[in-house]
Amino acid sequence: MFFRQVEIVGLEHVPRTGPVLFAGNHPNSLIDPILIITTCGRKVHFAAKDALFRGRLMRLVLRGLGAVPIKRRHDHDGTIAAPVVAPGPDARPVDNDAAFDAMFEVLRANSTIGIFPEGLSHDESQLARLKTGAARLAIGGAIRTGLPITIVPCGLTFIHPKRFRSRVLVQYGTPIVIEPNRPNTEPQVRVLTQELDDAIRRLTINAPDWDTVRALDAVRRLYQPQEISIEDRVELSRRFNTYYQQFANDPRVIEVMRRVRAYQDRLDELDITDRELARDLSKLEVSARVLRHLILVAFWLPLTVPGAPLHVPTVAFARLIGPRLTPRKDVIATTKLLIGMLLVLVSYGAAIGLLGWRAGYRWALGAALI
Repeated sequence: MFFRQVEIVGLEHVPRTGPVLFAGNHPNSLIDPILIITTCGRKVHFAAKDALFRGRLMRLVLRGLGAVPIKRRHDHDGTIAAPVVAPGPDARPVDNDAAFDAMFEVLRANSTIGIFPEGLSHDESQLARLKTGAARLAIGGAIRTGLPITIVPCGLTFIHPKRFRSRVLVQYGTPIVIEPNRPNTEPQVRVLTQELDDAIRRLTINAPDWDTVRALDAVRRLYQPQEISIEDRVELSRRFNTYYQQFANDPRVIEVMRRVRAYQDRLDELDITDRELARDLSKLEVSARVLRHLILVAFWLPLTVPGAPLHVPTVAFARLIGPRLTPRKDVIATTKLLIGMLLVLVSYGAAIGLLGWRAGYRWALGAALI
């Protein structure tokens, strides 16, 4: 409901059975695990920092999602040692024994675990340096369970991360299979972490800064102006960002980027899109479009009016207050979602109670179901 369109690519890479470790980028806080849980077709248990479990509402949501609390060193004044998930020659002190034992049991039961190797949700323009926990969990899990562990890299790309009813692309990449005989050594952990980093980068857009992302998105629109799928849009943007970095110092490229930025700034000033600028519609075409929209409004308006008193204030309040409750841009969408869920429960409860008091609870429950 939060997104207008969720495009899913690569589901054929997700094994239907057997232990699986989903590892993805982390740009949008609690929205990220929800997207993987609802699109992968498997029941997923996510690892989450223990600090998130302190709030009652968040603890309820995370437990409902099957999350496993994990302690992180920098959340505990540097006193938490990095976990080692299986015994080996490079073993170090462990503080997360119970959590990792729980995740091993999930894998042993041929179920799945989700993890974000970046560690923190963030709103940077590129993938952060991956921590080694995912690699340790996969190698240690294979050794502990005696089963091959399949790592499925995930890429989450949001068209407008903070906006209600925006669009998102969920991509599942080529699996990485970890056999039980793989050595649990530091070099192997680093090799697997780098392999996972490469896999996630192939599924995401990475650029030095958001200004570059913005300019290259304008280049992408000018190169491919017609409507295309989110997958094609993201792939084009990814290629532009990848190859731009190889030629960024070329004087010709610098001049083109300067002109593109000026062009995008002008569009923003006029509050129009280049698609609108390129259209040259006749009066007949304009009239036909206006008529079409009027017909749609006439059809949908009577159907939306009964629920408007419940839904419009909820959406408006969540949209208004969400950005003000958190300074972090990557948490805004999650804040809006949680506020919306809470207000929907309160408003529906109040409406059912009022209608039940006036007309009887059978009528009230029937109206709520409709």
